[in-house]
Amino acid sequence: MRDVLLIALFAFLGAAAAGLLGALALRALRHRSVLVSLTVVAVVSVAAMLAGTLAVARAMFLSSHDLTVVTTVCAMAAVVSLATALLLGRWVVARSNALTVAARSFGEGGSFAAPGGGSTAELSALGRELAATSEKLARSRERERALDASRRELVAWISHDLRTPLAGLRAMAEALEDGVAEDPPRYFRQIRTEVDRLNSMVGDLFELSRIHAGALPLSPSRMSVYDLVGDALAGAGPLAREHGVRLVGDAVAEVPVEVDGKEMTRVLGNLLVNAIRHTPADGTVAVAARRGTDEEGDTVVLTVTDGCGGIPEDDLARVFDTGWRGSRARTPPAGAGLGLAIVRGIVEAHAGRAAVRNVPGGCRFEVVLPTAR
Repeated sequence: MRDVLLIALFAFLGAAAAGLLGALALRALRHRSVLVSLTVVAVVSVAAMLAGTLAVARAMFLSSHDLTVVTTVCAMAAVVSLATALLLGRWVVARSNALTVAARSFGEGGSFAAPGGGSTAELSALGRELAATSEKLARSRERERALDASRRELVAWISHDLRTPLAGLRAMAEALEDGVAEDPPRYFRQIRTEVDRLNSMVGDLFELSRIHAGALPLSPSRMSVYDLVGDALAGAGPLAREHGVRLVGDAVAEVPVEVDGKEMTRVLGNLLVNAIRHTPADGTVAVAARRGTDEEGDTVVLTVTDGCGGIPEDDLARVFDTGWRGSRARTPPAGAGLGLAIVRGIVEAHAGRAAVRNVPGGCRFEVVLPTAR
C-alpha cells in the first residue's frame, strides 16, 4: 500500500508541474486564437502524463530500455494528441470565422443567416441567438420606417389643416379691419369656431407627444364600465343628433375596472365621434361591454360598432397610426388623424390593447382592458 501511495505522489507531482506550466502558458496566450489554446491543452495533457510517468520510472529505478519504451509510447500519444488538437482547432476556427462573416453583414443593416455546416453546441447556440436578435432588429427597423412614414404623413396633414383655418382667419380679420364684412357677428362666430378647432388640434398634438414620451399622467380609480359608457354616450349625444345617428348602449355589463376616468372617457369619446362622423344619417352606432372570454383572460371588452361600410383590408393595420386618415370618404372635416392614435396610446398606457375589424355594414373597434382586482 505504501508503494502505491508513493507512486501516486510522484505521478501527481510530475503531472502538477506540467499542469502549472500549461496554466501559465494559457494565461499568457489567452488573447490568441482558440487553435493555440487547444494545442496548448493537448501539449499539457501529454506533458503531464509524460512527467508523471518519468517521475514514477525514476522512483522505481526502471532500466534504460524500459524507460525508452515508456518514453516512445508517450511520444506517439503526443503526436496523435497534437494532430487531433490541430484538426479540431482548425475546424472550430473555421466555424467561428464563418459566424463572424455572417455577423458582420448582420451588423451592417442586413439580416443574419447562420452559416451552414456542422458546428459546436456553443457556436450553434450563438448563431440561434444572433438569428433571433436579427429578427427583432428587422421588426424594429420596420416599425421605425413605419413611424417615420406616419410622422411625415402627420406633418403633411397638419400643415394642410393648419393652413386652411389660418387663411380663413386672416381673410375674416382683414374684412373686419377694412369694414367690408356684411355680417360682423357671423364673422366673429366663425373666428371663434376656427380658433376652437385649432385649439383642439394643438391639444391632440400635446396629448400625443406625452403618450409617445411615456409621460402621460394617469390617476386610476375603481369604477364601473356601465358608468364610463354612460358618460361617453351623454357627451356624444348632441353630435349624434346633429348627424341623425342613433346611439345604442343597451348591452353594457357592470364590470369593475381601475382606470383614469378622464382619459378613458376621452378614448370612448374619440371612438364615438369617429363612428358618428362615418355613419350615414339614420344609421346606428352601438356601444357594448362584456367580460372577456377564457382566451382573453380576466378582461373587459368594450366595442363601438358603426355603419361606415367597412375599411379596406389593406388599411386595417394602419387605422391607429399617427396621422392616418384613410380615404377621402373617411376623412372628417375637422380631424387631423390623431384621434385613434391617442386611443391606442391611452389604452396601452392602461395595459390594454385596441383593435378594429370589419363587420357587416361597418366596422367594430374593440378596447380590451384588465378588470379591477
